Amino acid sequence: MLIIWGAEQATLYNDGYAAMCGSRHPAAMGRPFRELWFDIWDDVDPIISAAYDGISTSMDDIEFTMHRNGYPEETHFAFSYSPVRDSSGAVLGIFCVCAETTGQVIAQRRLAKEREQMRHIFEIALGAVAILSGPDHVFTFANNDYQSLVGHRGLVGKSVAEALPEVVDQGFVQLLDTVLETGEAYVGRNVEMELQRTSDDAAEKRVLDFIYHPIDGPDGRPDGIFVQAIDVTERAKFERQQQLLNHELAHRMKNQLSLVQAIARQTLRSATGLAAARTSLDQRIAVLARAQDMLIAGSADATTVDAIVREVTSLHDDPANGKFRIGGPELPVGSRAALSLSLMLHELSTNAAKYGSLSVEGGSVTIEWRKEGTSEGDRFLLEWEEVGGPPVAAPTRSGSGTRLLKAGVSGARFGRVDLSYRPSGVHCEICVDMGALLI
Repeated sequence: MLIIWGAEQATLYNDGYAAMCGSRHPAAMGRPFRELWFDIWDDVDPIISAAYDGISTSMDDIEFTMHRNGYPEETHFAFSYSPVRDSSGAVLGIFCVCAETTGQVIAQRRLAKEREQMRHIFEIALGAVAILSGPDHVFTFANNDYQSLVGHRGLVGKSVAEALPEVVDQGFVQLLDTVLETGEAYVGRNVEMELQRTSDDAAEKRVLDFIYHPIDGPDGRPDGIFVQAIDVTERAKFERQQQLLNHELAHRMKNQLSLVQAIARQTLRSATGLAAARTSLDQRIAVLARAQDMLIAGSADATTVDAIVREVTSLHDDPANGKFRIGGPELPVGSRAALSLSLMLHELSTNAAKYGSLSVEGGSVTIEWRKEGTSEGDRFLLEWEEVGGPPVAAPTRSGSGTRLLKAGVSGARFGRVDLSYRPSGVHCEICVDMGALLI
């Protein structure tokens, strides 16, 4: 506190105000107020003059640049200036209660800057970030990635149950309640969630990695939750596809081993001697390797139906035995359709070598193809027919090979694959639109 007294504005103050004077104390005691605060006089003169005119002034914060310790420093004060009157009402001086708030103001400014920096960090953080407050889990912040994840809905100021009603029955609000009650973070990996990301009624399934981390309040108890999530839907889809591919690869590997066994048996059965058997077996395994290169690459230039059929069937055919009867027009095939058709014929021939007409002496396969005109456009038709093999019966379940056959030619607008198990042998008919054959 201080008193500014008389026309000379002499300054009288207590020990609390002495600390505010810095190095100017104690010389400032009793001296004119203007001499004490000459460096800020232009700012305080109007306030002092108003008080001597009988007008009180109070402020919660006023900023000065003072040189009280020999160097310029930013200072802040909260104060009230009140006139002191005599019994007649004349103003004799001024009474002032003053508190320096410099530390508080600078701390608040630093805190606000830190909060802004943290907000900026959250905004550019990898993945979706949100901050929830209170027992109702009200959004106080959500970055762009979080907005994108949930479909750009209004979030801030709304509870999770209000902003994202579809997650309530999925147990996520209950999970948030548990984190807030226990103060223990929760981490989820590959968690499926249905989100209403668009205005229609269809909920979209997403797969997320996420964390719910409690935020402590002033009393040390959790009063908010930090949420961070990464959409791993595409990664999960890739992992499922990779798993399926691994299973398919294992199936193909078993088939290849069976195929090599069948080729070896056929070669040794018909060979005239060891040298001839070795040469024939080397040639057939080389053909098998070339066929595998073609199947794996799947990006070769356009070829023909005849070339594909002869390449695949050469693995099992022997000019001396004539196990295949092949015939059809010269039709071009694009790389994508060539891969599909090669895989289908490869599957049929492998099964025939293991179980069908190619597994016994005297069995054969007829492969014929043609182009047919229809009211909806030209179509490609290929027929596979086995004869002379052991009795066949429809399998009790569909394996991956059957599913591959049923999948048809990739990219076909129209496609049909009819697979039947006749008493005389397996019969398969593949029919697609001609346009798909060029893809």
